[in-house]
Amino acid sequence: MKYLIEVEKGKEARDGRPSVGPVYRSVFAKDGFPPPVPGLESCWDVFRITVEKYPDNHMLGRREIVNGKAGKYVWQTYKQVYDKVIRIGNAIRSCGVEPRAKCGIYGANCAEWIMSMEACNAHGLYCVPLYDTLGAGAVEFIICHAEVSIAFIEEKKIAEVLKTFPRTTEFLKTLVSFGKVTPEQRQEVEKFGLAIYAWDDFLKLGDNQQFELPAKEKTDICTIMYTSGTTGDPKGVMISNESIVTLIAGVKRLLESVNEELHQKDVYLSYLPLAHIFDRVIEECFIHHGASIGFWRGDVKLLIEDIGELKPTIFCAVPRVLDRVYSGLNQKISAGGFLKHTLFNFAYSYKLNSLRKGNKYGEAAPLFDRFVFNKVKQGLGGNVRLILSGAAPLSNHVEAFLRVVTCAHVLQGYGLTETCAGTFVSLPNAHSMLGTVGPPVPNVDVCLESVPEMGYDALSSTPRGEVCVKGKTLFSGYHKREDLTKEVVVDGWFHTGDVGEWQPDGSLRIIDRKKNIFKLSQGEYVAVENLENIYDLVSAIDSIWIYGSSFESFLVAVVNPNKEALEKWAQENGVSGDFNSLCENPKAKEFIIGELAKTGKEKKLKGFEFIKAVHLDPVPFDMERDLLTPTYKKKRPQLLKYYKDVIDKMYESANKPSA
Repeated sequence: MKYLIEVEKGKEARDGRPSVGPVYRSVFAKDGFPPPVPGLESCWDVFRITVEKYPDNHMLGRREIVNGKAGKYVWQTYKQVYDKVIRIGNAIRSCGVEPRAKCGIYGANCAEWIMSMEACNAHGLYCVPLYDTLGAGAVEFIICHAEVSIAFIEEKKIAEVLKTFPRTTEFLKTLVSFGKVTPEQRQEVEKFGLAIYAWDDFLKLGDNQQFELPAKEKTDICTIMYTSGTTGDPKGVMISNESIVTLIAGVKRLLESVNEELHQKDVYLSYLPLAHIFDRVIEECFIHHGASIGFWRGDVKLLIEDIGELKPTIFCAVPRVLDRVYSGLNQKISAGGFLKHTLFNFAYSYKLNSLRKGNKYGEAAPLFDRFVFNKVKQGLGGNVRLILSGAAPLSNHVEAFLRVVTCAHVLQGYGLTETCAGTFVSLPNAHSMLGTVGPPVPNVDVCLESVPEMGYDALSSTPRGEVCVKGKTLFSGYHKREDLTKEVVVDGWFHTGDVGEWQPDGSLRIIDRKKNIFKLSQGEYVAVENLENIYDLVSAIDSIWIYGSSFESFLVAVVNPNKEALEKWAQENGVSGDFNSLCENPKAKEFIIGELAKTGKEKKLKGFEFIKAVHLDPVPFDMERDLLTPTYKKKRPQLLKYYKDVIDKMYESANKPSA
């Protein structure tokens, strides 16, 4: 395999353990993993060393708002940011917060977010991002579980934190707003004996204080990132300084090996949540190189406008954003008239075929790049050279389209919070990697472990199995959950739960999920059995099978309605027909969706856990059609195969724009 080297032979099944395929690593690590960058022991060193090297480089920028209109980006230099970080750190310590305490950060990406994070790095505090997309009660759970004593909060999120009082006040002692504080908020906070500060006032707290920065070890935890668990409660993934500095060294080696290294002139648009590992490590890489980070305005409708003003060189995205870019471009092309449309299609086919033949991106169709695709390139600011997609699978047709029209390398990556994000990434000028996540980054070993119950064999001619990862980028365990840590880390190997298939060139394709968890296109996980147990409480249904595609942002379901309940509803609402015809009636489907939604609201489900479309099957799931086991457990692969056409139709009609 061109991009892999084998470091250990595969092993047959033994002692009740499944067989394991060979252990591989990146060809860019054939002489060993890249050593850590000299002097880089912690995340604080990443920032501190860059400040020494590039004090006057633009670091953090936001758009100036003049008379209600967004203008140019206004920048703070590395040195200016550093000076504020020192003041913030002193202010934190003056509140009695000691190293290893937990500091929450809650809000949209902004300069204050990064400064708060760097102050944590400086004083050896555990940075704990808080975010509400994990569902109702997640903010409260994280504050209590992590024992967060001080929290930096976006102005408009303060109300959310106040809702957690008094349950969180056992731990929380100090709140700091990224902006202002209202007299009502101050009164509410002080009622519980806590302190609250506006950003500027908090900075002043540190002016006459001087706290020595503690020594930091590689093994020290720098952040606890909470991710959704299958049991309901979020899991706190502990990430050490070593994980992040090891990843930086690996990314550096990888980009240098393909002649795409980062440099101080690079510009990055910060809009993916800093509360997720994907954006956090990308921004650490940019800071390490002295590059510039500009923040979006927080509105997805204005994202393209922010891109046009900032002119980023690297653009990171989740598939949902790239799907929007794809749809927007297609609408413009369709509206461009017959001649333009025809020329575009010809240029597109020509360049795609040229790439398939192995031509490099800049050489595949230079004339068409200049005269046909340049508009698309300018729409992304004109300077984007790398587009990196992560968090969920990107559709093949969208990936191929963007590779042609953006005049940039479009790379797909794969990783988890537990692996410190980027573990695999496809390579520039390797068109054969379309639809794959590429080979591993050059700082991990990987192997596939067979999943016999699903028919996946890691030792077959087409090796398939659960993706397992080993290396220093791995997490240090789940906070206060050693039991869960032992479940997923065996003999130093982290078991991802995802099933992969090696391609002949050494890239990996993710093909399945070992457990019954779906990942939707926006990157959110759905624990399907847990959801079905909740929806089974609906009296109007007898049984439900829920499905979610990682190429879609919502869930659909096949439901066996309760005959009596449906017929009673029909009678009360003047809907005629027997049970079979009622199951085909659109009004009956609306009624069932409404009943499911009621239960969803009662149980405080997250938005993406609501069912958007249903198919009503009058025939209960049964063993005759091989849909249930003898113990009445649902056979999910068989259900998917049986209802494939129904699912496709549900997604198709739910995705149709309403007239």
